[in-house]
Amino acid sequence: MGHAVFRTMCGTDAKLERFAWFGDGLAAAVWERHTDEQLTVYSEPGHHTLSCYLGGGYRVERNGAPGRFGAPHRLCSLPDWHESRWMVRDELRLMHIYFMPEHFTRRAVVELDREPRELMLQDRTYFDNPQLAALCESLLDAPWLGSDQLLRANEITHDALSLLLHDQAAVRPHLRLKGGLAPYLRRRLAEWIDAHLHENITLGRLAELACLSEFHLARMFRVSFGLPPAGWVALRRIDRAKTLLKTGTLPLQQVADACGYADLSHFSHRFRAAMGVPPGRYRQIVNG
Repeated sequence: MGHAVFRTMCGTDAKLERFAWFGDGLAAAVWERHTDEQLTVYSEPGHHTLSCYLGGGYRVERNGAPGRFGAPHRLCSLPDWHESRWMVRDELRLMHIYFMPEHFTRRAVVELDREPRELMLQDRTYFDNPQLAALCESLLDAPWLGSDQLLRANEITHDALSLLLHDQAAVRPHLRLKGGLAPYLRRRLAEWIDAHLHENITLGRLAELACLSEFHLARMFRVSFGLPPAGWVALRRIDRAKTLLKTGTLPLQQVADACGYADLSHFSHRFRAAMGVPPGRYRQIVNG
């Protein structure tokens, strides 16, 4: 397990109740602790952590935030760059969701109309968000065994990260953007791509829309979107396919056509590589 917060918890008296990888580099763990008093320290873990208290925590205190304590449904957002020292006392049960910075910022283009490099996850201790806490409870209630159940857990986790983005995203302090696309141009390209996913989208066509050379567009696109053009188009095609499979009854061939895949076999291969299950099975799982 490569997540530093997880490794730190393993070095304490905490008991690991549950752990699973959900795909896409997402993971979650449920921990229990019973201790008189113990100091736990996190230092620039390199990944983000969302912590949701499930029980106890009434005497768990973070250094620098005296007089504030945990409680069930209290949330903490611990960004990749943060450092913190926690005095843990008595009983505590909590869930950690581990995710990488790109999980948080990549959706900024679509959901907040901001460049990924503009935003960061805030370092917040003991905040309240009933919707987010409810999603954590749903994740806790979901089984974490088998591809079908892990896919459901993946969907819940992505919903939680979207809520977290809207609630705890902040513009980076002293931000001075260099390079990249002008906001109007980034917006224009994003909207054009979404409107033409059913077509063959080429770097040349995007460069023509931006009035830039292909070389310059490729460099500036990656800066502003966090992915190269082909990677962004592939991501949006999977997102479109997921939406159509969740909300409609189109035959799989029509879904493939609407998302710009060459044929049904190509669609199935790409979708399974991204989601872990073929599109037909995904539809069955998410629609219950």
